[in-house]
Amino acid sequence: MMTEARRYGVQPENPDGVTPSQTVGPFFAYALTPHDYELNEIFSTDLRTADASGKAIRIEGYVIDGDGEPIIDAMLEIWQADGEGRYSAGARQHGANSSFTGFGRSDVDSNGFFSFETVKPGQVPGPNGSLQAPHINVSVFARGLLKQLFTRIYFEGEAANAADPILALVPEDRVPTLIATRRERGEETVYTFNIRLQGEGETVFFEA
Repeated sequence: MMTEARRYGVQPENPDGVTPSQTVGPFFAYALTPHDYELNEIFSTDLRTADASGKAIRIEGYVIDGDGEPIIDAMLEIWQADGEGRYSAGARQHGANSSFTGFGRSDVDSNGFFSFETVKPGQVPGPNGSLQAPHINVSVFARGLLKQLFTRIYFEGEAANAADPILALVPEDRVPTLIATRRERGEETVYTFNIRLQGEGETVFFEA
């Protein structure tokens, strides 16, 4: 799916033309996203809990291909820290946010649209004692991908973006593909983040 190899991106196709016969999609919707079947979900699009530390936000956007057409069989998983920069295991050790897991899962609709309700994460430790800007880790699954893709959601207007050690690896003209734009919708803070798998404006993907 990717047009070029980058040290922060996924690997190119096998030069010998030999690839696995199985891709990561289509996913098993009955088990992974069972809301359409009136079954209980282990993970959902709403990560918020009564004890979740951080400002409540909504993240929404589209998954699209190189022609700007929606990818309608994608599934996204997100993983994040809470508003104080604590991942769930660490938070439980400190006796706070005991029910906030920081993990969510969403399929997309017929327009490629997804959304999550969560809290804005805080800064977390980075390489060599640095601090990373607030971000949300994203895994993208879809038909035709040999493995899931990994990217990040950073936040518009966040001062810490300028010193983030991971963003520093990305060419300046590609950084906007990782920044979610902010707007206020009534009393709700909404961040828009579109994921483009190919072509001009392709989202930056990381090795993981």
